[in-house]
Amino acid sequence: MTEKQRFITALEGGQSPGRVPHFELVFFLTMEAFGKVAPGHRSYHQWDQMEEKERQFHAADHAELYIAIAERYEHSAIVVHPSLASFEAKARVIDAIRDRTGDKYFLMVLNDGTLSIPNGTQIADFAGRLADEPEQVKAEAEASVDKVLETAEKYREHGGLDGFAMCSDYCFNTGPFLSPNQFSEYVTPYLARAIAGFRDMGFYSVK
Repeated sequence: MTEKQRFITALEGGQSPGRVPHFELVFFLTMEAFGKVAPGHRSYHQWDQMEEKERQFHAADHAELYIAIAERYEHSAIVVHPSLASFEAKARVIDAIRDRTGDKYFLMVLNDGTLSIPNGTQIADFAGRLADEPEQVKAEAEASVDKVLETAEKYREHGGLDGFAMCSDYCFNTGPFLSPNQFSEYVTPYLARAIAGFRDMGFYSVK
């Protein structure tokens, strides 16, 4: 049984022989463990100015580090993070991981357009908008899901990806930001639509 098969079995509610499959959304201690800067801590704002050969080197380096983390800590899934922001760049890393490991690992990227807790400078304005502009907020939530599904379609056409990690935060450590009624109005329909869209395309989702 491959790590990917073990992971999918768990997602579908089954139980695979041997150890329980697991993964981490992100592993940052790569300098300590491998002597390399974590992919999420790197800057690629000049990606489009690089020669093709240089892009290939960076994609390969990302892939090899992700694989090293998965092998050392016995992960069943790998989450490719967005330091390489463009779809094209992340697709390169996915391809490089597949080239090196075949179908061994379950591969994910982050893709969640649902409303999350605003940061500290925006939280008061956001609360006000829920009261003053509810329909506009819902329209923006709908458009955000449209964008998420467009991204998913690109990955479906490209191939190599198994699913999405959905990481919009809804709660503080002390409790949820939105009331249950507000959550059912501003989050649930859009979360359900995104997940249904992923499933229709053959993807799994981990919320």
